Amino acid sequence: MAQRSKTRMIPDETEAKTIDLALEEEPLVTPGFNPLADFANFGGGEAAMLRYLGSDLGLFTRLIDSQDRDGLLGYGKACVDVLYRNYIGHELPITTISLIQGECLGGGFEAALSSDVLVAERQARFGFPEIMFNLFPGMGAYSFLERKVGKRPTENLITSGKIYSADDMLAMGVVDVVVDQGRGEAKIAGFIRSRGRSRNAMAGIAAARRRVHKLDYEELMGVVEVWVDTALNLSHRDLKLMQRLVSRQNDFTTTGARPDEPGVAKRLH
Repeated sequence: MAQRSKTRMIPDETEAKTIDLALEEEPLVTPGFNPLADFANFGGGEAAMLRYLGSDLGLFTRLIDSQDRDGLLGYGKACVDVLYRNYIGHELPITTISLIQGECLGGGFEAALSSDVLVAERQARFGFPEIMFNLFPGMGAYSFLERKVGKRPTENLITSGKIYSADDMLAMGVVDVVVDQGRGEAKIAGFIRSRGRSRNAMAGIAAARRRVHKLDYEELMGVVEVWVDTALNLSHRDLKLMQRLVSRQNDFTTTGARPDEPGVAKRLH
């Protein structure tokens, strides 16, 4: 059975098997601070899980077909609320880390990009499939990527519709570390230990990076509004293709079939 999407956000000690990333001697945890809960509910409402395309395409098709601008805007805002909090480190002196262990596509890719450090296991795959149905990823992809790798690589990634390997992403500068399958958690634990004596400096560097590559919440919401307008302008043909992808997403959810298995990719084009 193919591996489901596994983009893991590594927070503090709020859950078993997670790793403390606080850049102080003691974990700094605010009341109710639970980034895992944020990401488990990324997208809000009916899109409660990060599926292999990153979001609930069935919800999209219903909202677009009914021309529900407020519904799409609310969906986008719910996503941005989560990712922006992670991007600014939850206003704590911490380094956020995304561990990618499987399919990291669409909204799942955007979620991973909101962290300071991306660690990928070699079997992980990345991409933005939205271009296949004449849309673009509107919940942070452009803002996060452009600050990390520049305009041209960002637009190439968003418009290609290709699926990239972890090593491809490392070469492009999108992913920071690639390790063999099953070695991700150990690598992150070692990363944290190796920086233990420079926690104060690393917290300062992270804060400086966020200041230099300043990203306002208003920018993210502005892009969401563009995304909503673009979505509402999709043609009947675009929506029909999106419905095909919904069918493939449902097949994956129930059977575990990967989108690149024989016969699947052909039906998407």
